[in-house]
Amino acid sequence: MAFPPEFLDELRSRLPLADVVGRRVKLQKRGRDFVGLCPFHNEKTPSFTVNEEKGFFHCFGCGAHGDAIGFLMRAEGASFPEAVERLANEAGLPVPQPDPEARAKAERQSTLLGAMEAAAKFFEAELKGPRGRTARDYIEHRGLAEETVARFRLGYAPDSRGALKEALTRQGIPEALLIEGGLLIKPPDGGASYDRFRGRVMFPITDKRGRVIAFGGRVMGEGEPKYLNSPETPLFHKGRVLFGLAQAQEAIRQKSEVIVAEGYMDVIGLSQGGFAQAVAPLGTALTEEQILLLWRLAPEPILCFDGDNAGQRAAARGADRALPLLKPGCSLRFALMPKGEDPDSLIKARGPSAMEEVLVRATPLADLLWETETAGRRFDTPERRSGLRQHLGELAARIADRTVQEDYRLEFDRRLAEAFGYGNRRGGTGGPAADRRAGGGKGGGTGFGSSRGAGNRYRQAPAERGGAALRQGVPDPERRQPEMLLGIVVTHPRIAHLRTEELAHLVLGDSQLDKLRQAIIDHAAGTPDLDVEGLKRHLVDAGFGGVLDALTTRNKGLSVCRSGVDDTAAEEAFDHLLGLMKERQARLEADLAAQRLGAEATAEAWARFQAAQRESLAGESRRRDIDKRVK
Repeated sequence: MAFPPEFLDELRSRLPLADVVGRRVKLQKRGRDFVGLCPFHNEKTPSFTVNEEKGFFHCFGCGAHGDAIGFLMRAEGASFPEAVERLANEAGLPVPQPDPEARAKAERQSTLLGAMEAAAKFFEAELKGPRGRTARDYIEHRGLAEETVARFRLGYAPDSRGALKEALTRQGIPEALLIEGGLLIKPPDGGASYDRFRGRVMFPITDKRGRVIAFGGRVMGEGEPKYLNSPETPLFHKGRVLFGLAQAQEAIRQKSEVIVAEGYMDVIGLSQGGFAQAVAPLGTALTEEQILLLWRLAPEPILCFDGDNAGQRAAARGADRALPLLKPGCSLRFALMPKGEDPDSLIKARGPSAMEEVLVRATPLADLLWETETAGRRFDTPERRSGLRQHLGELAARIADRTVQEDYRLEFDRRLAEAFGYGNRRGGTGGPAADRRAGGGKGGGTGFGSSRGAGNRYRQAPAERGGAALRQGVPDPERRQPEMLLGIVVTHPRIAHLRTEELAHLVLGDSQLDKLRQAIIDHAAGTPDLDVEGLKRHLVDAGFGGVLDALTTRNKGLSVCRSGVDDTAAEEAFDHLLGLMKERQARLEADLAAQRLGAEATAEAWARFQAAQRESLAGESRRRDIDKRVK
């Protein structure tokens, strides 16, 4: 029995996966995931994880993977309909009964899918045949390997008005079905139908199950449009589909990362270059449905754009579209290519490591919004500064989720305070003197670190990109503290065992470092005798090679980040950095509490301010104690 997709989605959303799995597996919370011993094979160290946010379980030991329905099928030997009915009864959802209209629609869809598959096979055959020589030369010129061509099922549409029509109707596929699927065009004047795609390299567009639902075609020389997509059909709604998703799903799951490129060739070039987690929208800006789909795949998709003005405008449009949809844990990051390069050309010219560097330097959404509003502008009058404050407040107000909205208001408040001296600073003073203590000066640099205040180590700081009217708010040594701390942990894995709790709760302020930290903790928990080389091998295999290279480069002058250094000295350095980072976090929270007190003047705000001040003073005291021990 076929169940409507809407029903299955509702069923999955009503039942927390951890509850379903937890009836058979003892789960423990670890970060955003749950972990436990796999019920499908014998193991002593937990390698079974449940990701509630994404709705799947996965075992790193035996490879078992699926959703709540799949878990019931595996664990209890239930058939798909049986598993669905059991879960539906538990969720209080009535199981939909098939009706004649639904059956007819499903049958029609199946027939249409058959026609699209037949067209894909025709285009593939034509690429290999005598008429496909020019297309083969084009593909070879683009540097695509045979395996890549086969993986994405590239083809060729002959430069003929009736080649596809003739071939498919000979197979018994009705002309009306080919028109409905967008493969043929029926002139409005009643003339004979003809092939939509002619003289183009063909890119099948599939659903997430890999079924062909549409096509994109690219001209090989001059001609407009350069790319031509199928029209909207019963199978294809371009605002709901991502090109390459079927091919990318496994890599996305393994890396917990998805790259959103601009077009077909970008996705294919990235995949061939080792970045199989890439997808693309279909010739339009990201839609709300596509953004929500991306968040089901990974919490912070990376939108990759050309570094020219058009790419920057596209990034701004993506940010604008995502802003009202933001929810806790889900955002976007933005990676701009070097000018004159696209992913394919960059990988070919400078290798995958250059592309990895672009990705790890991706800008968080909050930073992009700030830079968009401040870059190249002067804020040397009260009116200009108040205008900036007002517009930032309007941006935050567009966020529907109240929790995220409030965090954005606090974040913008913090940046304004660091830039212009708003609010109370350390020692109860404010204004320009506070800015000078923070490392700024009259008419100084620009920008800030990450949205958490520690700085994003793996991207160009906004200070390096423009916005000369602003001051640099965070001194470079403070921005580098998290990467120095993780550099120590990587070269001295024993610390990950001894200090797991402190390491897990530390605010790093960078999503890439957060992922690296979690990977270290997870691996260290199951490998008590872990050594440096073993940890590095595991992290490289897990996709952190680029991040490790960046850490090594940035920490090469730090002796304590060398594996030959005594563990005791390394742990003392770890303590020192930990104290500095905790003190800075407490200081920032005290500043924010002071700002909120000035804005609200309520008993609750006063209590928050007092608590933050106490924690800030305690942080300074802890840091002084650590300094004495280190000295």
